[in-house]
Amino acid sequence: MKSSAEKKITKKHLKTLTKNGRTKKIRNSIRIAKYGTVNFGRNIWLSAAATLIMTLTLVVLAITLTATIVLSETADAMRNKIDITLFFRPETDEETLQKMQATMLNDPNVKSAEIRTSEQEYENFLKENADNEVLIETLEDPDMDMRETMIATMQSTMRLKVYNTDDLSSIKNTVASNIDFVKNLDENEEPTYDVNQAEIATITRWARIAKTGGIALSIVFVFISILVIFNTIRMAIFSRREEIYMMKLVGADKYFIRGPFIVEAQLCGIVSGLIAAGICYAGFRFMEPKLIAYGINMTTITNIIETNKIIYLVLSFIVLGMLIGTISAKLAVHKYMRNTAK
Repeated sequence: MKSSAEKKITKKHLKTLTKNGRTKKIRNSIRIAKYGTVNFGRNIWLSAAATLIMTLTLVVLAITLTATIVLSETADAMRNKIDITLFFRPETDEETLQKMQATMLNDPNVKSAEIRTSEQEYENFLKENADNEVLIETLEDPDMDMRETMIATMQSTMRLKVYNTDDLSSIKNTVASNIDFVKNLDENEEPTYDVNQAEIATITRWARIAKTGGIALSIVFVFISILVIFNTIRMAIFSRREEIYMMKLVGADKYFIRGPFIVEAQLCGIVSGLIAAGICYAGFRFMEPKLIAYGINMTTITNIIETNKIIYLVLSFIVLGMLIGTISAKLAVHKYMRNTAK
């Protein structure tokens, strides 16, 4: 059996070995980072080409995601603003309107139903044209008796907000079959079922195209980026094949040999991420007022750009760029190591 002194020496020796192992690993990591950075500068033209392709890839990914978000939100915003208006005869009384309102609110697709009598529609008309002094004076002239004439010709209305604008079948069935609706609907004014539906369908279609086409284009660019970086690393390996051979002879492990190439590819990813983030930010700032002027909803993207969330956005660009670079470099180094092992 070992004495207590021998046990202490053994434990001390193990601690020393562990400490030295950690120190060696840290030192090797620093060397790998240094060699990778030097290699990035040494192959500056190849690195620039790889960085350019990866930047384009990240920009395409960002445009795809942004287009999908803003077009989908624009379509949703338009749906939320849409109301379906039902027009009733001017003489329809408030009690009948309330009865029809209760009937319509029983429909699970109806979010709200606002009714207005002819008198209320007239008052609303006055509010909307309050800036037109000539019109207001004419309508309020007691000698012309315009108020009663206008009310007698103005339809009562019901404005509906719905949850699903794409399926109005239940509402249409109620309007067509319920006796109160049939008796009181104005024959000269059709319900506004289809107002803005064409615009919403167009935006929804563009959102779908942007998503599908963008994903396909992004996959193509990711593949091209991996291919370019793969060949860049292969050329770098080929130019330093004698150096790698010497490293193998002196006992360098695979981690130390492939590490600088992975760092080199990751540097391409970091630079690409920063450039892509800058391009996307500048492009968004340039396009934002123009898109808003066309009624495009930019709320979500603006909230990201104008808050601390932009930091996470930039980090996402960098991480994605590093991921593409790492995968490409590992594939290239693995292929070389496998071929040289034969």
